[in-house]
Amino acid sequence: MNAISLFTFAHGGQHAADLASALSIPYSEIGVHRFPDGESRVTAPGATATSIVYCPLDRPNEKLVELMFASDALRRGGAGRLILVAPYLCYMRQDKAFHEGEAVSQQAMSRFLSSCFDRIVTVDTHLHRVSRIEDVFPDIEAQNLTAADAIADFAKGQGLGADVLVAGPDEESIQWARRVGNALGAEAIAGRKTRHGDRKVDIEFPDCNLEDRTVLLLDDIVSSGGTVLTAIARLKEAGAASVYLAVTHALFDAAMERRLREAGAVSIWSTTSVPHPTNEISLAPLLAEALRGEKVK
Repeated sequence: MNAISLFTFAHGGQHAADLASALSIPYSEIGVHRFPDGESRVTAPGATATSIVYCPLDRPNEKLVELMFASDALRRGGAGRLILVAPYLCYMRQDKAFHEGEAVSQQAMSRFLSSCFDRIVTVDTHLHRVSRIEDVFPDIEAQNLTAADAIADFAKGQGLGADVLVAGPDEESIQWARRVGNALGAEAIAGRKTRHGDRKVDIEFPDCNLEDRTVLLLDDIVSSGGTVLTAIARLKEAGAASVYLAVTHALFDAAMERRLREAGAVSIWSTTSVPHPTNEISLAPLLAEALRGEKVK
């Protein structure tokens, strides 16, 4: 059996500890010292034959440099197999150049992370024209998990069931809405979104009876928040009695959280893909299940 352990940065925190506990493996924090000029010294002692690095890649730019140094330190320490667990994987949304001279961030990130790691495990990566994570990372192992079942289990624990209406704000979200709806035995719908800019959208939901309904609104990423704000407003206008919001990747700030609650979100539940005040749904069991096979290779 290979020796295996988990490494994390300070920002991995309790979520990394929960994953290590679920796998029954040791974990330790990667040391980072930042010099006055902004450069970093990274140390990762205790590398094992298989070393897992847990690093949620929200607000990623500084993290990416330190992740590169951590992979180098672990390789030098004897790690033969390096696995990146990035529950939120950054720079995946842009998969083509829209203007002359523009970088394609998805392809650049693929080359960079593939040069550092042998396997990547992530959750609900936001993909467009390239629909499979394996096509984004053709040179290494890559797995894109979904948080839908974890969200459904949590919703059940909060008393939501077959009488709830599960709604996604746009056509892309119907895959998650249907999966959560099936798990709850509930109806699922998705809105039709028209975008008028980075922060201005309009959403139309299909004709259905929303009067006095409880709605579970799902989205994979909430950042600027314009889409879900509009969705909540449209659902309330159509007669929804209460709207619960469940998010895989909560990238919004405190001001947006206040606006979402003021708009009518009874509760906001996010997964632990990134540390956030709304974290309620642990991804440790989901990630552990995907990684458990590493212990017997």
